[in-house]
Amino acid sequence: MDQYTNPQHPLYVPGTFNIYAQQHDLEDVYGGAADGSHLKRDSKTGIVLMPQPSDSPNDPLNWSYLRKFWHFTLMTFITAFTAAISNDAGAAQDSLNEIYGISYDAMNTGAGVLFISIGLGTLVMSPFTNLYGRKITYLLCLLCGLLGSVWFALSKKTADTIWSQMFVGISESCAEAQVQLSLSDIFFQHQLGSVLTVYIMATSIGTFLGPLIAGYISSGESFRWVGWWAVIISGGAILVFIFTCEETYFDRKMYITPTNKTVALNAAYAGASTTNDEFSEKKFSGDNKDCIKSNDQNMDTINEELDMSQYDPVETDYLIDGSKEVKFSYWKRIAIITPATNIKGLGFKQYFQYLKFSLKMFAFPAVWISGLFWGWQDVLLSFYLTIEESNYYEQPWNYSDAEVAIMNVPTLIGAVIGCMYAGFISDHFVTWLSKRRGGIYEAEYRLWFSIAVLIISPAGLLMFGIATDKGFTDWRTAYMGLAFIGFGWGCTGDIAMAYLMDAYPEMVLEGMVGTSMINNGLACIFTFTCSDWLDASGVQNTFITLAVLTAFFTFLAWPMYVYGKRARMWSKKMYLECVNTRDGF
Repeated sequence: MDQYTNPQHPLYVPGTFNIYAQQHDLEDVYGGAADGSHLKRDSKTGIVLMPQPSDSPNDPLNWSYLRKFWHFTLMTFITAFTAAISNDAGAAQDSLNEIYGISYDAMNTGAGVLFISIGLGTLVMSPFTNLYGRKITYLLCLLCGLLGSVWFALSKKTADTIWSQMFVGISESCAEAQVQLSLSDIFFQHQLGSVLTVYIMATSIGTFLGPLIAGYISSGESFRWVGWWAVIISGGAILVFIFTCEETYFDRKMYITPTNKTVALNAAYAGASTTNDEFSEKKFSGDNKDCIKSNDQNMDTINEELDMSQYDPVETDYLIDGSKEVKFSYWKRIAIITPATNIKGLGFKQYFQYLKFSLKMFAFPAVWISGLFWGWQDVLLSFYLTIEESNYYEQPWNYSDAEVAIMNVPTLIGAVIGCMYAGFISDHFVTWLSKRRGGIYEAEYRLWFSIAVLIISPAGLLMFGIATDKGFTDWRTAYMGLAFIGFGWGCTGDIAMAYLMDAYPEMVLEGMVGTSMINNGLACIFTFTCSDWLDASGVQNTFITLAVLTAFFTFLAWPMYVYGKRARMWSKKMYLECVNTRDGF
């Protein structure tokens, strides 16, 4: 079992777990009995909890059901809301064109600026999360959403419609990486599939219902109220987050957990010195004064059995006994800024170190496959939304604003089904498969669920593209095609997020930053080119090509399934070096 929980073990591979390990299997690599007999498990399933929680009441993994539920609700809301305001500008395009003569090409440019801002915003915001806590990034993003919405509501010039989208894009950046990190802070590894299902569903609801609601607002009131309603909701959300959003940053490496004790013992066997970053001698004060040595008794046993006299057991490691901590006060739990335990001064130098460090994630294959999976879905989004807005207002459909907006409903329904398929069902599947393989869970197990996407998503693109090109007035073919496309959106998003978080669990934020930059980079490129492509090739030929490319990108799941573990083994040294480097800033 030690090889699955201890990064120092020579057989350790990130993304490989033993979820049904028996207690008698808990031995460390050197043959000594590790203190693993008290690994904490799920009380219902017996699954080993990863990561292992401390005994501290302030550990987010130990939060009560209600605290977790409320935090999850806030994360779901900010994901859906920022996705909605990032996709509601299309509802105002006709009004802006008629009243102020702002061209559709200019508004397309605004969409490109939006995608660039999401990707770069994710990168720029990520060091704040590591240095000052998760909460501050949510407040900054909500504030940017408010400012962008005010600017959009007051739009009169082309520059207004373009640059307002920069702030709106930054607002969504928190949902690209920080939300996933917060969710991994409060939920265990085996729960993330179901949790990410709700996350992708929230993204889908915002992406597809946002334009629908904005369309009704624009028709019923005016396009300006699309922005003003976003301002009102943003302002209310900021107040709710200030007073009810608890900070989830928690440096678990400073606390006694079964895995920390095992790692400490192995460090002692390997001759670890007091300069070791993770387990050097630490002194605490205030709330953390009740720190105790994590392995006194084990070290006594080791010294008797082996010649460990050359190691000073007093200087090996000191960890905090979380059971002696008291629950933080309300005001401390909702503090806007929670400085990291390793912050130096105001953290300016560390900020740029983290910024540079995040770019290293492009060296990991799992980041690229996740970015391509999720990014290609955003590319498809640009195409079918462009078709809806440029074709269905005209003959033979003559749809109204509301009817065009309703075309997002079948896509949303498909996305919800796809989320449930790749989330809730996949959780049971990977647990079943792990049990059949001796309890060994591999991150690549979730890639099995790409098979349905390989068939359904291209079929949906063909149905929608051909129905549109041939002018089918029977709505069922096009709407079913959109539902199939939505299924691919929800399913692929869930697979991409879950796979990356499983493969590199200690670098969730950095991995999501890389995924976001790939994702939004692709979306930005095709936002500028999709209209030209459609004009040059026609709707049918374009969507046939998109269907073939979708099948190709989805098929990449197969070589990743076959060689994914080898890629994780190859990147293990780099992964551990990155984790240690990041924690040492």
